[in-house]
Amino acid sequence: MKKLFLMKDKISIVGAGLVGSLLAVILKQKGFNVQVFEKRKDPRKSEVAEGRSINLALSRRGILPLKMAGVYDTIEPYLIPMKGRMMHDEAGELTFQPYGKEGQFINSVSRAQLNELLIENAEKAGVEVHFDHKCTDVDFESSVLHFQNGKSVQSDLIVGTDGAFSAIRKKLQFTDRFNFSQHYIEHGYKELCIEPVDGKFQMEENYLHIWPRGNFMLIALPNNDGTFTCTLFFPFEGSPSFAELNTKDEVNAFFDKYFKDAKDLIPDLADEFFTNPTSSLVTTKCEPWHKNNTILLGDAAHAIVPFYGQGMNSGFEDVRLFVEMAEEKNWMWDQILPVYSSTRKKDADAISELALHNFIEMRDHVGDPDFLRRKKLEAQIQEQYPKEWIPLYSMVTFSDLPYSEALRLGKIQKKVMDEFLNQNEEINFSEVIARFNTLKKVD
Repeated sequence: MKKLFLMKDKISIVGAGLVGSLLAVILKQKGFNVQVFEKRKDPRKSEVAEGRSINLALSRRGILPLKMAGVYDTIEPYLIPMKGRMMHDEAGELTFQPYGKEGQFINSVSRAQLNELLIENAEKAGVEVHFDHKCTDVDFESSVLHFQNGKSVQSDLIVGTDGAFSAIRKKLQFTDRFNFSQHYIEHGYKELCIEPVDGKFQMEENYLHIWPRGNFMLIALPNNDGTFTCTLFFPFEGSPSFAELNTKDEVNAFFDKYFKDAKDLIPDLADEFFTNPTSSLVTTKCEPWHKNNTILLGDAAHAIVPFYGQGMNSGFEDVRLFVEMAEEKNWMWDQILPVYSSTRKKDADAISELALHNFIEMRDHVGDPDFLRRKKLEAQIQEQYPKEWIPLYSMVTFSDLPYSEALRLGKIQKKVMDEFLNQNEEINFSEVIARFNTLKKVD
C-alpha cells in the first residue's frame, strides 16, 4: 500500500552538518515537512568557525548523493581534483603515485565551505534550519525532542546526524540492549597552512601531498583560495611526539629534520603550531542505529578516522541508501529503520577497519620499495584484466561496491599477491587472476 499524506509527515533532523543538511534537501524534495536543529551558531554568520576544519576528499560515493539531491552543480566549482599522492622524502625529492587509472581523481574541498553550501541549498529547498538549538533529551516513545532553550518538538521521524559525539546517540546509550564502543588512536592531529605567493599555489595543486615518516606523517590538501591545509598526524606521547615539542625552537628543529621543504613554505610555522589546537581521532561503533522512530546516520552511527578519505563519503552514501530503501518500502518508517540499521552496519564496520589500515599504509609503506613494486604490479594486472582485478583503493574510492565486499576482495587480493611475490619468479598475470577467482569462490 502506498503511504498517504506525505506532506503531513514531520521529520526532525538533529545536526546541520554535512550529512544532516544533505538529507534535509532530499527529504524536502520528496514532500516532507523537514526541520533541522543545530547546536552551533549559523556558520555563515560566525566569525570563528566551530568544529573540525580538516579538509575532505570527495569521491564517487559522495558525489552520487549530491547528484541525487540536485546540488552537485553548485558544489563542483569549489572542488580541486587530486589525481594521486605526491610523496616528499626527507631530502625533498618527489615521487608520484596515481590513485587509479588515467583520468581518475578525488576532490579536495573545505569542510566549512561545503557545509555552508549545503545549508544554503537546504534553505532554498524550503527546509527550516534552527541554529542555537542544543538537544538535551529525547523521548523515544513519543518521538519528542527537547532543547536547552525550553523548546520541545514532536515528529514522525527523528534523524540524528549530529556527529561523533551525538546527543541523540548519547540518549540511546541509556536504552535497553544498546551497544556502544569508542576507541582513540595514539595519534592526534594539528593543522597548519601554506599560504599562496602572489595569489598562486606554492606547490602543485592537483595532488594530495604527503610526507610519510614511519610512525607519523604530514599531508597537505589544496584549497581554491591558493592555500594548502596541512595536517600533522603525530603521537600524543612518546618520542617523537606532541609531548616533546614545547618550545618554538623544538618545533623548528623538528620540522627542519623531517619536513624541511614544507617548513620553508610556512614562515610563521612555530607561531601557527602553538596557536592551532591539537585534536584527537576517535572511532565509534554502536548497535542498533534505531529506536522506534529515531535513527542515526553518518558519524553519529559510525565515526571513523580520516585516513581513507571516506568519512564524509560514507555519510553521504548513508543518505542515498536510506532514501532508496525508504522509497522501496513506501516510506513506512517502522519497516525501513530496522532493516536499514541492520544491513548498513556491516559496511560501516568495514570502512572503519579499512581507514585504520590505510593510516599504517600512508605513514609506513608508501615509500617502501616492496610496497611500490606491489602497487606497480597491481596496476599492470588491472590494465590487462580490468574486469577481474580492481585494486582495493579503486573499489573503495571509485566504485559504489559495498565496503564489506571491497574489504573481503581486498583481503583475497593481498593473499594472492603475497603468494606470488614470495615465489621470486617472474609473475604470470593469468595465473594471478586464476588464483584470485578460485579464492573468491571459496572465501
